[in-house]
Amino acid sequence: MEIHIGNRVAEVELLSKDGNTVCLTIDGKEYEVDVTMVERGSCSILHDGKSYNAELIRSENGKSYKVNTHYSSYNVDIIDSSAKYLRLKKNGDERQDDKIISPMPGKIVEVPVKTGDRVSAGDTVVVIEAMKMQSNYKVTSDCVIKEILVNPGDTVNTDQVLVLLDLDVKE
Repeated sequence: MEIHIGNRVAEVELLSKDGNTVCLTIDGKEYEVDVTMVERGSCSILHDGKSYNAELIRSENGKSYKVNTHYSSYNVDIIDSSAKYLRLKKNGDERQDDKIISPMPGKIVEVPVKTGDRVSAGDTVVVIEAMKMQSNYKVTSDCVIKEILVNPGDTVNTDQVLVLLDLDVKE
């Protein structure tokens, strides 16, 4: 996922989570941190033997935060993977590809279609959860579901093919 902190843009990927221990990469550099929510909106972060405290104030849209530390305040915007994925597709080729590919690692929550279903532009074909956020992946043009390669509960990797589509839809 992409995170905007003021004018800085960071690419963040969750690698694993075990209890309070979180392994992630920020701009390709790996970090292991211990994160504990100490009270509503406040968290304690331990990294390399140092302790950091932060207050998180969530905006109404749920994707923007004001983060207050002991010395500074930051405006943080989370650009979820589905929004980033659609923006990248729009800036590149707006034509629907013949497959839906996971832009991030995560867990399949729902596949609301079945093989042979005719779907319309804007229809959700798979829902992925990553870092406690669910992202809906939609088709950008009318097509038919050719093959579903995942099931709810499956863990998926970045760039894994999830659904194959038949774009040659005739009425």
